[in-house]
Amino acid sequence: MVMDFEAPDEPAGQGELFPGADLADGLPDQLSGYRGPTACQVVGITYRQLDYWARTGLVVPTIRSASGSGTQRLYSFKDVLVLKVVKRLLDAGVSLQNIRLAVDHLRARGVRDLAGITLLSDGTTVYECASPEEVVDLLQGGQGVFGIAIGGAMREISGTIKEFPAERADGLVIEETPTDELSRRRATKRIS
Repeated sequence: MVMDFEAPDEPAGQGELFPGADLADGLPDQLSGYRGPTACQVVGITYRQLDYWARTGLVVPTIRSASGSGTQRLYSFKDVLVLKVVKRLLDAGVSLQNIRLAVDHLRARGVRDLAGITLLSDGTTVYECASPEEVVDLLQGGQGVFGIAIGGAMREISGTIKEFPAERADGLVIEETPTDELSRRRATKRIS
């Protein structure tokens, strides 16, 4: 059984993943994202693939689309996560047509909802699994399946993406927080 959930917690979930996520009025920052080259490096795809997927509507950036020469697409964390899932499904031999159906389903989910989902496929069909019982039922049919734990991909991207600068669509600067001890000490020393 596949259930669709609304994503009321997505902005808060995304905001927790970005430095400087709170705006002055206390609303979550929905303008922070990553440029195409960063998304490519984190996901392990070429820029040509990313461009094709955006132009064909497979995975479009939700922060900022390209609008003419010289503009950069800006992908949210959720967009990068969906890109990672698409790459893994392609690597497993799933057709683009079936991947499009899976991506349409994932778009309706919040980031926190996605962390609890495992996708299963026999190379032809993509299944969603939210509990161990569903996995057992699928395997009893005798068809071999593989799984993509979205939570695992999310953790992988979270660790890697911290090394890259986030950018805001409105041009405001995101304050970077020091990630290593030496940087934190230097920042503290400058403040003192």
